[in-house]
Amino acid sequence: MEGETLAQQSAASGSERLDVLIVGAGFSGLYALHRARELGFSALVLEAGDGVGGTWFWNRYPGARCDVESLDYSFSFDETLEQEWEWTERYPPQPEIRAYLDHVAERFDLRRDIRLRSTVTALTWDEADNAWSAETEDGFEVTATYCILATGMLTVPNRPDIPGVDSFAGDVFHTARWPEEGVDLRGRSVGIIGTGSTGIQFITTAAPEVDRLTVFQRTPNFSLPAFNRPADPEHTREIKASYRERRQRARESPTGVPMSFNEKMSTDMTPEEIETEFETRWQYGGFLMLGAFADLVISQEANDLAADFVKRKIAATVNDPDTARKLMPTDYPIGTKRICVDTGYYETYNRDNVELVDLRETPIERITPTGLQTTEREYEFDTLVLATGFDAMTGALMNISITGLGGETIQDKWADGPQSYLGLTTASFPNMFIVTGPGSPSVLSNMVTSIEQHVEWIADCLSWMREHGYERIEPTEAAEREWTEHVAEVASATLHATTSNWYNGANIPGKPRIFMPYVGGVGAYREHCDQVAAGDYTGFAFGAPRSLASVG
Repeated sequence: MEGETLAQQSAASGSERLDVLIVGAGFSGLYALHRARELGFSALVLEAGDGVGGTWFWNRYPGARCDVESLDYSFSFDETLEQEWEWTERYPPQPEIRAYLDHVAERFDLRRDIRLRSTVTALTWDEADNAWSAETEDGFEVTATYCILATGMLTVPNRPDIPGVDSFAGDVFHTARWPEEGVDLRGRSVGIIGTGSTGIQFITTAAPEVDRLTVFQRTPNFSLPAFNRPADPEHTREIKASYRERRQRARESPTGVPMSFNEKMSTDMTPEEIETEFETRWQYGGFLMLGAFADLVISQEANDLAADFVKRKIAATVNDPDTARKLMPTDYPIGTKRICVDTGYYETYNRDNVELVDLRETPIERITPTGLQTTEREYEFDTLVLATGFDAMTGALMNISITGLGGETIQDKWADGPQSYLGLTTASFPNMFIVTGPGSPSVLSNMVTSIEQHVEWIADCLSWMREHGYERIEPTEAAEREWTEHVAEVASATLHATTSNWYNGANIPGKPRIFMPYVGGVGAYREHCDQVAAGDYTGFAFGAPRSLASVG
């Protein structure tokens, strides 16, 4: 077929299997394809969307923006790419991130091995052939020795089961599936359910445009100021002149971002020192507040100091005391839910056209044809926005029929919660790798830093296997069990264990409650992965040597 590569043609005809199949064309999938090609492996990416970008293809709601600074939320694997791309703002907006990933796809000629509009419905391990077979929604089939799941951690929208939602006569939009052509909200009366990171970004952006905005909040979130602004050319030049050092600091840091962490305990600081530390970090903006002292997410007393500081900021910003009270979290420690970063969020509630409804005080009863009925009253609007998040971390994988050894499915294997070795692999599913999966720092980190580390680890592993004549790898059950227990143990030593959130599946009814990301930090995690590799992949079992058939 004209325009298809040899890899695509052979995969379609079944004449020759691929070395590597990659599912997803976001940051993870694009880099995985690039690395596979560099190593001489034949590879193909299957992507459900109409374009590359992954999370940043689908999440295009008004105000969508990354909460990691542009100069850090970018690839580090190519120095020329680092130097040539110019970000326009301190924090990158969604259209610019998508343009960046389009540029990466073009610059490295990746599109010729990406098949768009290809939703993978089934992945099946063939024990006799020692390969994965994939099927897509449109009937495309392909076989590959290795499968890399780059499906993303925030992929499957969580649509709330609210009575009457189908009866609403106006437009209903989920932020994770916003129409690509956009929506003109000017002059509309809008109701929005959800005040997480997405909701906060939408609310702040939409409020000046709409006629009236009614915000339905179940759980208030701590939000820190971004102080977003146009990129400073001089600052950018300084960063790019020392990018190697900055990137290394990010790799060794707890969060994958080169931010400063105060190594002092709060108990070693005076009240004046603590206040100065908070104010300095607040004025810088972003996540810096969470590094104010070493025991912030370990000690409830220390955490209360930070939470009270932010609450004082809310009280000083929001004019109406009752609205300010409703916006203050009271039942979980700061930093144990996804911290939000905003540009004028709390100020938004001083607008005459914005109303906050506390669903804990007056819960939703149903959606009506003209709006929403709470236990107190009915609110009318012509557009309903659902900013209700995702079936995070495991949702995308559980939506695919993945069948491993002995017919075991991922749904059965993870019925009581995900089990993995390093967040990269899971027993009974040979030759299958997960990028930033449960059991890795993942969503608690700068995702690009973690993605690069995972992809590079996988690439090095495949190269090592080829050098040693192996074509099959699988974690041992003992290694998987020990790692899963370690992830839980580390989380239990922090305040994360006290909070219900999407990190532990609490936002999805019936989902097993298990803390999924690794809270031990990016730097410590990287060291552990490096030690595993240095020990000839400790904790893994390898299949009988056999030469690969299609290595380039």
